[in-house]
Amino acid sequence: MSDSPLAQTVAALQPRARTELAELVAFKSVADPAQFPKSECEAAANWIVDTLRADGFQDVALLDTPDGTQSVYGFLPGPADAPTVLLYAHYDVQPPLDEAAWDSPPFELTERDGRWYGRGAADCKGGLIMHLTALRALKEHGGIPVNVKVIVEGSEEQGTGGLERYAEAHPELLAADAIVIGDTGNFRAGLPTVTATLRGMTLLRVQVDTLAGNLHSGQFGGAAPDALAALIRILDSLRAEDGSTTVTGLAADATWDGLQYPEDDFRKDAKVLDGVGLLGTGTVADRIWARPAVTVLGIDCPPVVGATPSVQAGARALVSLRVPPGTDAAEATKLLTAHLESAAPWGARVAVEQVGQGQAFRADTSSPAYTSMAAALRDAYDGEEMQTSGMGGSIPLCNTLARLYPEAEILLIGLSEPEAQIHAVNESVCPRELERMSLATANFLRSYGS
Repeated sequence: MSDSPLAQTVAALQPRARTELAELVAFKSVADPAQFPKSECEAAANWIVDTLRADGFQDVALLDTPDGTQSVYGFLPGPADAPTVLLYAHYDVQPPLDEAAWDSPPFELTERDGRWYGRGAADCKGGLIMHLTALRALKEHGGIPVNVKVIVEGSEEQGTGGLERYAEAHPELLAADAIVIGDTGNFRAGLPTVTATLRGMTLLRVQVDTLAGNLHSGQFGGAAPDALAALIRILDSLRAEDGSTTVTGLAADATWDGLQYPEDDFRKDAKVLDGVGLLGTGTVADRIWARPAVTVLGIDCPPVVGATPSVQAGARALVSLRVPPGTDAAEATKLLTAHLESAAPWGARVAVEQVGQGQAFRADTSSPAYTSMAAALRDAYDGEEMQTSGMGGSIPLCNTLARLYPEAEILLIGLSEPEAQIHAVNESVCPRELERMSLATANFLRSYGS
């Protein structure tokens, strides 16, 4: 990393970054009141409000968004004729899954083997700390040369669109010349990467009913239609024999022409067990960045422990479908819904409910802001050239921002390299990545302001 005075200041700010990240990780800010109290998200939002005000932000506000969550906004004025940069992160997190499977408490930032572990450490509470560290470093070296807006979302992981709807109703609020989305990451730790594409997504809950009530499997099994078996058949129809996604009417043959993902590296990153094959055909990059991918996120049915000998009357599942740029998420939702309904065996009743949806996104990597970011990353990563990759995840807000502000340049960076294991147990952030990406963000703001 550069040994410039700015880099030295960023390094000196790392203990503060760790302290604040620990405070923020401690909030169980899963934006689902069925799993954690809403007060946890509210407390996290208020922590951000207090922090922004202490850092001199003006117009700091809690935004009550239409999905019942809160986002946090703040404005830091720069020179009068300077461009405006919007910095984005989100404070809501995925649930910790099986807390017993974590090697340390998920909501307690824990240092181990040179990494900081905790839910949200990389995705995306660390992204907010990255932004704040960059701004604090610039203040110590001549001030911030741009007008800065910060927006921290409260429901990104749920995909319920609260901030999207709020931005549409208040289009002046987030207007900017450049937008830095701090919610992606490097292709690999130490390899500076910007994200060129994001897959869109749709999230559906499917309910299958066959009987008025559960029946004794000995007395009625063999003729009585089993709702759980029907659901399994429906879900199985979403994959071909090779494991590739097959939703009737949805194209699944696109290819990726950019940075490639060697299969051996992917197997290692994904921790695929020996002897287990990967899904689909084509390159790994084709499959995770350019094609649709269905995932069954959960099934409601009796657990093995305590199960009774019964034919199940009802069962339901939560199904996620990721779609690449060029595929309309709303159309994909219709196709997936029709597929689920038509795949029902034995006349089983199927009800499909949409839970969330977001459009895919493609950035213009030829814009001047990307030239500035390339230089900023090169300095922070000891001369390593910026790489451009796709990302299989979704950030629904990106398309809303692109539509509202068509002249704005949108860049996607962050802390979520493969070892971070976002959305899984033992999520972590690499402190070295946090330091380098904070410097890169500061470098970018300085360059863009000039």
